[in-house]
Amino acid sequence: MSNKIYYASPLFSEMEYTYNEFLINKIREHYPEVEVYAPQEQGDINDKNAYADSIAIAKYDTDALLSSSLMVAVLDGPAIDVGVASEIGVAYQAGIPIVGLFSDSRQQGATNKQKLDALQQPAESQFAYINLYTVGLIKMNGAIYTNSADLLKGIQSYL
Repeated sequence: MSNKIYYASPLFSEMEYTYNEFLINKIREHYPEVEVYAPQEQGDINDKNAYADSIAIAKYDTDALLSSSLMVAVLDGPAIDVGVASEIGVAYQAGIPIVGLFSDSRQQGATNKQKLDALQQPAESQFAYINLYTVGLIKMNGAIYTNSADLLKGIQSYL
């Protein structure tokens, strides 16, 4: 297997695309010897003015994922992006380590009594929810970080 990182993240809005570009560039700066595969950079399948069917997209990205030695998965958003969740399942099944980024600021204050008391009230959770099945797949063969600086350092453990 090559020394390649597969970068999994939502990529459809300007905000997502721009953040991905930022983090991908940071990974490349920290690990210049490692190839980073980013689906948003694959014009053949992700140029939204063009056409690629579901099979072409799935095959192209899955082949890239299966030839990688590590997956970086951005978990932020109202829920883990469905494509990212699918890619996490493929990586887990293939034994490819996964490092996730879950930077949701609502995870702060885990010892704040008011925030904890609010959990007893319907619809008053002050914390973000993330799908625990998908989190478990990551944690069984990787780690989750709460900020990009720690993620960038943590990647070293898996290369």
